[in-house]
Amino acid sequence: MQKQRPKHLDLAKIRLPIPGIVSILHRISGVALFFSLPLLIYLLHGSLSSAESFETYRAVVGNPLMKLVLLGLLWAYMHHFCAGIRFLFLDIHKGLELQTARATAKTVVAVSLALTMVLGVALW
Repeated sequence: MQKQRPKHLDLAKIRLPIPGIVSILHRISGVALFFSLPLLIYLLHGSLSSAESFETYRAVVGNPLMKLVLLGLLWAYMHHFCAGIRFLFLDIHKGLELQTARATAKTVVAVSLALTMVLGVALW
């Protein structure tokens, strides 16, 4: 007997559960952090070179577009950190039940956004 397989998947109708969304965002944030390392190292190097270059980089970081990019990277770090802790607990078989997994995934999203807002306001 041959199985009936769907020939067309309507991706707009497929709903990913919140733990799946957190998992995908964890991967995306990790890639974003990896590819932003040259920019962050360049900014760090420029800010530590001399007083004149520090003022130049201070002006660059003062640009609203750059602040938005750095705020996005701050969120990526916070989300990656919080989700990483969640995944460490999942690796030791804590929080595997469906309701607990959903609750911890929602907590990761809420805590990472809250930490981003608190640190973003404190830094700017």
